[in-house]
Amino acid sequence: MIKITTAQLWVHDQDEALAFYTEKLGMEVRMDVTFPEMGNFRWLTVAPVGQDEVAIVLMAIPGPPVMDDETADQIRKLLAKGFASTVFLTTDDCQATYEELRARGVEFSSEPEERPYGIDTGFSDPSGNNIRLTEVRAFASV
Repeated sequence: MIKITTAQLWVHDQDEALAFYTEKLGMEVRMDVTFPEMGNFRWLTVAPVGQDEVAIVLMAIPGPPVMDDETADQIRKLLAKGFASTVFLTTDDCQATYEELRARGVEFSSEPEERPYGIDTGFSDPSGNNIRLTEVRAFASV
């Protein structure tokens, strides 16, 4: 059986991303390991508290030899436009979670809105990754 354990987001600054995902979104650090033998490569993962089976890798945009400068610049440009990645988060009460996260300093792109699939809103992390927050409702028909 194949399972998803981690998904990756490119981030401009791992410390800034770590603060955002833990302090503002309330996630916990799963791993924060630096490998000196790999040029001080840092493996940094976070996840929602209590959701042990999956984590998000907050991956710094590498330079050579892992990635050439042109490719790294392309990723930075996509992040700046908000088109690099999207994470979909769910909650039991979108309005309450929206208010809680706003109080912690999260800047939303819209207020929670009714959609065919539930109540939904969105925001971006400091690197420009899109995050959707949804209170999922059962579909009338599949």
